[in-house]
Amino acid sequence: MRTLLPLVALLLAASPAWAQQRVLTLDEALRTATERQPQLRQAQANTTAANARVDQNFAPLLPQVSANLSYQRSVSKGETVNTANSSGFISREGFNAGASVNQLIWDFGRTTGRWRSAQQTAEAQKETESQTLLDVLANVQTAYFNVLAQQSLVQVAEETLENEKARLGQVNAQVQVGTRPEIDLLQQRTAVANAQVQLIQARNNAATSKAQLNQAMGLEGPSDYTVRDAVVAPVEGEALTVDTLVDTAIEGRPELAASEHQLRAQELQISATRGAYWPRISASVSGSQAGADPTKLQWGLSGQVGLSWPLFEGGVTRAQVREQQANLTHLQAQRDALRQLVRLEVERAQLAVNAARESVSATEEALTNARERLRLAEGRYRAGVGNIIELSDAQLSATNAAVQRVQATYNLATARTELARALGRQPGPTG
Repeated sequence: MRTLLPLVALLLAASPAWAQQRVLTLDEALRTATERQPQLRQAQANTTAANARVDQNFAPLLPQVSANLSYQRSVSKGETVNTANSSGFISREGFNAGASVNQLIWDFGRTTGRWRSAQQTAEAQKETESQTLLDVLANVQTAYFNVLAQQSLVQVAEETLENEKARLGQVNAQVQVGTRPEIDLLQQRTAVANAQVQLIQARNNAATSKAQLNQAMGLEGPSDYTVRDAVVAPVEGEALTVDTLVDTAIEGRPELAASEHQLRAQELQISATRGAYWPRISASVSGSQAGADPTKLQWGLSGQVGLSWPLFEGGVTRAQVREQQANLTHLQAQRDALRQLVRLEVERAQLAVNAARESVSATEEALTNARERLRLAEGRYRAGVGNIIELSDAQLSATNAAVQRVQATYNLATARTELARALGRQPGPTG
C-alpha cells in the first residue's frame, strides 16, 4: 500500500488537460494579440518600410562617391604608335584607376521636398500603426466578451434543460396516477426536446465564439479553454456631451493624425514637383591614375560645376502638378469624411453605452419577475389549479429573461469598448 502512494501522488500531479481546463483572462488575451496578431506585424513592417523610404530620399542630399578600376587592350590596323607586329597591327593597352565625388548643390527644393514629404508619410504610417493596435485590442476585447456571453448562455440553457427534465418526472408521476391528462406529458417531453436543441445551439455558438477570439488574438490552435469573467470600467467622460467627446476623439484618434500628415506630405510633394521648373546645380570632383604600366601610372585631377535646366519637356511637370493637386483635394475630402465618421462613431457608441446601462437594470428586474412567475406557476400546477401551457409559458419567460440579462450585461462591456476605441483610447481597466 505504501508503495502505491507515491505513484498516486505522481498521477495526480501529472493530471491530463481535461482534468482542469485552462482559464484565459482578458489581460492575457490582449497581451497575446499584441505579440501574435499578424495585422500588427504588417503595420510595423509598413512603418519600417516608410522610415527606410525617408533615408532613401535623404541619400541624394549627401555626397555620392564612386570608384572605378579598369584595364583596356585594343588592336587596330594603322601606323605604329605603341607596339606593332610584323603584320602591321597596332596593340594598345592601359590601366585606369579613379574615384569621383558628386554633390548636389541646389535644385530648388526638389530633393528636399521629396525627403520632407517622405518624413510626413512615415509619420502618417506610424499613426496608422497606432490605430491598428487600437482596432486589434478593441476587436479582441469584443470577441472576449462575446465568449463570456456565450458561456453564460450555455449555463442558462443547461439550467433550463435541468428544470425541464425535473418537471418531466413530476408530470409523468401525475399522469401515472391520473391527476393530469396525458397531453401534459407530451407537452413536457416537447419542452425537454426543445431545451436540448437550445443547449446544442448554445454550445455550438460558444465554440464558434472561441474560434473568433483565437482569430482576433492571431492564434492558430485549439480553443480548449474557458474565459474568466471581467467587467469593463466606465469610460472616462462617457457621460459628457457628444460635442465634448467628439473634440476628445479628434485630438486622440490616430487616424485623424495620420490624415493630417498625409495632407502635409502631399503639399510638400507638390512643392518638390514644382522645383522641376528650375535648374539643378551640382558639383563633382574626380581623380584618376592611368598608364600602360601599372607600376608607372600617371595621375590626374579634374573638377566641374554643372547646371542643367529642362527648358521644355512636353508639359510633363505641369501635368504632374495638376495630378498631385487633385490628389491633395482627394485627401482633404477624405479627411473631412473621416471627421464626420468619427463623430458618428462617438455618438453611436455613447448612445449604445447609455442604452446598455439602462438595459442592465431593466433586465435584472425582468428576470426577478420572471423567476417569481415561474415559481408561482409551478406551485399552481402542483396544486392542480394551473395547466401545462401556463407552466411552459412561465419557463419560456424565465429563460428569455435570463438570456436578455446576459446580453445586456455584455452589451454594456462591448459598448464601452467601442466608445474607448472611438475616442482613440486603448481598452480601459477591467474588474
